[in-house]
Amino acid sequence: MRVLLTSVASLALLAACNGEAPESMDDAAETAGEAINEAAETAGDMAEAAVEEVSDLAGAVEDEVEASMESPSLEQVLADPRREADRARDAYRNPGETLEFFGVEADDTVVEALPGGGWYGRILAPWLAAEGQYYGLNYPMSVFEQLFTNMTDEQRTRLEGWEASFPGVAEQWGGPAQGGYTFGSIPESAAGSADVVLYIRALHNMARFGMLDTVVNDAWTLLAPGGVVGVVQHRAPADETDERANGSRGYLREADVIAAFEARGFVLEASSDINANPNDPADHEMGVWALPPSFGGGEETREAMQAIGESDRMTLRFRKP
Repeated sequence: MRVLLTSVASLALLAACNGEAPESMDDAAETAGEAINEAAETAGDMAEAAVEEVSDLAGAVEDEVEASMESPSLEQVLADPRREADRARDAYRNPGETLEFFGVEADDTVVEALPGGGWYGRILAPWLAAEGQYYGLNYPMSVFEQLFTNMTDEQRTRLEGWEASFPGVAEQWGGPAQGGYTFGSIPESAAGSADVVLYIRALHNMARFGMLDTVVNDAWTLLAPGGVVGVVQHRAPADETDERANGSRGYLREADVIAAFEARGFVLEASSDINANPNDPADHEMGVWALPPSFGGGEETREAMQAIGESDRMTLRFRKP
């Protein structure tokens, strides 16, 4: 600023000297003073303009940084190339409509049960990365042992270390996870921490092994008052027998699921047919695994199962008072 003022003043004085000669020394001093004042005003204007320019540039940079930290929209996440292989299932699983029905927001703390290979994880991890928090919830070892009777030592070690490894797995899905939990072992520090707990096709094996109450209690523990449990579950016919609707075939009766959550104190706030499939009779001897994407019956039944599509599913929203 000092250099700028001196330079402008010098030019002003030079201009004054090159003009008409003053009549006296007083006139010369007055002329020089006016030139200096004009130079100072000019320098001030230039400095003010420079400050404004720097301020505008800083504001633009700040806006750009904030924009880069904002959560992508749900539509952007669903359209992301990382979901290219997942998208074939969208017509059956309706992830956008389902998450909107459950009221999930980008700044929520969300616990997803049985994230598995990341079908929903590739939506939730990047969507919640900027403003929310994402946790996984998995089977206890006792359930894994009943599901995988020939478990190797390597598989056991990997499953036992699941809680610690889950954040790294979620990073590969497009965003960080803050941690992982195990059914029946929710730490006290997590009590009341979640806005949403998602049980998407996650109840049948726990019901099958007599642990449906554990599922319900864990959701109650994790959720803050007013929090939501979102349930999507293969649906057995209302008049199905207990044996065929115990979860071993993947299907549960909707009334049984509702009763389990209401008994704990949850309120059934709404149900939806978003994931309903009236073409599914839900009577397959192989259960839901006869249908796509498993096609458990092989090529012999593949065409017929493809015509049905994925299973008929209940979609329920419960709220913790």
